[in-house]
Amino acid sequence: MKKIKILTIILAIILISVTAFLGVYTQVQNRMENQIKDYSYAMDLKGSRTIILKVNKSNKTTIKDENGKKVEDSSNLTEEQIKEKGYTKEETPYNPEEILTTENYKKAKEIVEKRLKKLNVQNYNIKLNEQTGDLVIQTTENKGTDNIVSNLNTTGKFEIIDTETKEVLINNSDIKLSSVMYGANPSATSATNAGTAVYLNIEFNKEGAKKLEDISNKYVKVENSEENTDGTKETDNENTTKDSTTQESEENKSEENKTEEKTITMKIDDEDIMSTSFDETNKIGKLQLSVGQASTDTDTLQGYIQQASNMASVLDTGNMPIKYDIEENQYIKTDLTHEQLQIIKYIAIGIIVIALIVLSIKYKTNGIIGAISYIGLFAVLMLLIRYANVVITIDGLFGVALVLVLEYLFIYKLLKKASVEVNIKKQLKEIYKEFITRIIPIAIAIITFCFINWIPVSSFGMIMFWGISLILIYNFAITGSLLKIKAENK
Repeated sequence: MKKIKILTIILAIILISVTAFLGVYTQVQNRMENQIKDYSYAMDLKGSRTIILKVNKSNKTTIKDENGKKVEDSSNLTEEQIKEKGYTKEETPYNPEEILTTENYKKAKEIVEKRLKKLNVQNYNIKLNEQTGDLVIQTTENKGTDNIVSNLNTTGKFEIIDTETKEVLINNSDIKLSSVMYGANPSATSATNAGTAVYLNIEFNKEGAKKLEDISNKYVKVENSEENTDGTKETDNENTTKDSTTQESEENKSEENKTEEKTITMKIDDEDIMSTSFDETNKIGKLQLSVGQASTDTDTLQGYIQQASNMASVLDTGNMPIKYDIEENQYIKTDLTHEQLQIIKYIAIGIIVIALIVLSIKYKTNGIIGAISYIGLFAVLMLLIRYANVVITIDGLFGVALVLVLEYLFIYKLLKKASVEVNIKKQLKEIYKEFITRIIPIAIAIITFCFINWIPVSSFGMIMFWGISLILIYNFAITGSLLKIKAENK
């Protein structure tokens, strides 16, 4: 029975080790994908993308009519049509001189930083040239970097306007929070249009919610038919006789109803997203905008979710006070090449294997148990680093090596004492007491490192924190249990 317990624990360690070091692969469409979360590497290991945002110095062309009013739909007008209609062209800078201030430059930097955080970018550097307003951003290179770059110079101007008068009814200052929602398509009528729908959910602040309620009450859809006093509706199919005066009155009333219907237009960065009116008064202070169409295809849905997430990050972080252009967007390799990292990895593996062989030879069965337990802790540490979202730097790798050295010394001392005395529980207590006493000053420094806003230091601190915690918990639960069961089995 005790042998079965030992075998069960060892099999569990093997399973965890295979999961951590090799992964768990499942078929996704026509390819195999690892379902275990990937590591997050810092720029000193992964390389970086450098993006330079330069203040736009160009002009925009505005077409105005004879009354000086902006012509909205002017993109397709030719020069001849502009002259025929009496329109005029006006050249104005995208960034007037009065807005090119240090205060706006700093605000633009803050907005870019907020967008990076909203997009879950953990490792980045931003530098601002306060004289020119130019921004230099460095971020880790990965498969989502291109998407991140596309969001950095977006203005993020949000408006709900009166379609006819162009009066701005709601803008960025009225937004409290934007988020992405998805679920079953509520309008699905059959299996052909069933699927998952993606929405951009915009929640307004107190003032914005009041504005939305007023707008939805004013810009409401008008019914074509009318209700009689008894609650029935008159339609064109009713067999009633009406004189010309009544018919004329009703026609005028019908025409009046048509002109009463007003619509709003939602715009992002001066581009129309949709024009609509409301079915009923909106009293919840939220708007849900459908992104794309309902779908069952995973890649398509991921695209819609990414699109909605981009819009949410832009709306949540505010309107950029200055228009920027991407002047440079290039990948810069890390100083450590892939070949060098591979050499370091193989050297580390070689050292670990030799150390575990020495342990196994010196302490025989107990040594083998200790070696297996050591590999298990290494595997659990690697999984913890992944799922705790620890960014791995060169300093972080040094932290991993230090944790493995501490674990080896812990097991070595435990096996040394176990070879003299059978009471494993007593030996564990003594080793824990000695380990904790010596580690307290280091632990205080490590916890401090975790809260320092500098990736190399925080990476080292987080890895050491999880590593030391794991040494204390894992050895008590696994290594001690294996040795105790083995000692009792004699």
